[in-house]
Amino acid sequence: MIRTSIPAVSTTPRSPSAVSSRPRPRHLPAAISDVPRSQPPFPSRPSSQPPFPRASSPAAASSEPPDKIPRMAELRFVVSPELTTELTDELIDCWADVTNAGGAVGFVPPVTADDIRKTAVSSFERCGGPDHLLVGFDAEDRVACWLILSDTGSWLHAHWRWLLRVMVHPKHQGRGYGADLLRAADVAARDLGLDALHLTVRGGTGTEGFYARQGYIEVGRIPRSIRLADGDERDSIYMVKHL
Repeated sequence: MIRTSIPAVSTTPRSPSAVSSRPRPRHLPAAISDVPRSQPPFPSRPSSQPPFPRASSPAAASSEPPDKIPRMAELRFVVSPELTTELTDELIDCWADVTNAGGAVGFVPPVTADDIRKTAVSSFERCGGPDHLLVGFDAEDRVACWLILSDTGSWLHAHWRWLLRVMVHPKHQGRGYGADLLRAADVAARDLGLDALHLTVRGGTGTEGFYARQGYIEVGRIPRSIRLADGDERDSIYMVKHL
């Protein structure tokens, strides 16, 4: 179970000389597509309170505070949750399941959790420091979807982040959780004072159309930069969303 009593992530943009401090877990609303950029960050919520609900309309999202909106949420989003052994294993299992279902998240099926673990642990070690893990939990408090907002390591690029490992567990496919996850990433990014999000898509998967519907634009391709196997090479498609 993820604890939520720790304060929220700071909203102060990073400066060239800033030293990253470890951010704390915080909740995001399930309905976040209509949150104005000028609105203050969402507060941390005690674990005894329910997650922010999904608003039924833009008017509902903007006219009433979250606690006043009827609860309709399917997901509970948390930024920088505590990476317990249980949660780490669940994230890795999700990663393996997504890969084996055909998802383009850095591996080629078939894979096991053990095949992914070294890469996963290395990625998670940066989370809570320069990078931020964003997890969507379902009604049973199990991992439904997740991604990483990754820092480039350069102050020249401190105003944007890469989105890495964007995935939804196969059992939740078709429910709109992928779009919810990207909207949660928008809120987290604005909360961090960012101007844009970048990502790459593996050519031949058709997922660039999904990202385009979420506001991302294609800005270039590197032909044949991904080699899945001999004779199977794909383009890397670069996409950007300005917040």
